[in-house]
Amino acid sequence: MSDQDKVSGADATRTADPMDVVICADKLSKRYNDGVDSLTIFNELDFTLARGETVGIVGSSGAGKTTLLNILGGLDAPSDGSVRLCGVELSNASDKKITTLRNQNLGFVYQFHHLLAEFTAQENAALPLIIAGVDRKQAYQKSAVFLERVGLASRMKHKPSELSGGERQRVAIARALVNQPAVVMMDEPTGNLDEHTARAIQEIMIELQSQLSTSFVVVTHDLPLAHRMDRTLVLEDGKLATLTP
Repeated sequence: MSDQDKVSGADATRTADPMDVVICADKLSKRYNDGVDSLTIFNELDFTLARGETVGIVGSSGAGKTTLLNILGGLDAPSDGSVRLCGVELSNASDKKITTLRNQNLGFVYQFHHLLAEFTAQENAALPLIIAGVDRKQAYQKSAVFLERVGLASRMKHKPSELSGGERQRVAIARALVNQPAVVMMDEPTGNLDEHTARAIQEIMIELQSQLSTSFVVVTHDLPLAHRMDRTLVLEDGKLATLTP
């Protein structure tokens, strides 16, 4: 990736009305120590995400993309720096507060769908609502709506073993969106899919984002997918920079 394809790391952040910012990361650093050596993944990294904005993050394997995603989503803590998610400073929040915040404001989609094998598609998609205390009947009704949105109206009573890889990933997307979170974090969402299915999943993601005005942060090796986001960033040498098409 040439320097001509990138612009300065300062442009990896975007000025926005504070009321419209759903994620604000300031001077993030992540280091691992084994008692002898120290490995710095990234250092003094800044990132902002506006409400309804989509961002693709690319970079080589081992660059720290998944680590960054986990920190932004409150699944991991930075060595230094701060993350403010939906107005809450994560470093000052209790584990219970962070768990509730994630349930109410975040959806996650991974390369592997992580569906529960013994549950139907409808039951899997309803889980975030049930965990949040929503009545099961209402949760199943709402999950059915989102499964229909991803084209699985006729498959909602099927278990994961009865679904194709693309269908399982659609269930995972419905599950991530069912509580209508402020942000959906995606880590290689099309990585295990064939090209045709991956493109179909892309179309569903773009359509749902347009309909729901949900923010998306998508970590991917798929440059065409990354470039369909509002911004494409590259994580390289511990820094974020804007990647031009």
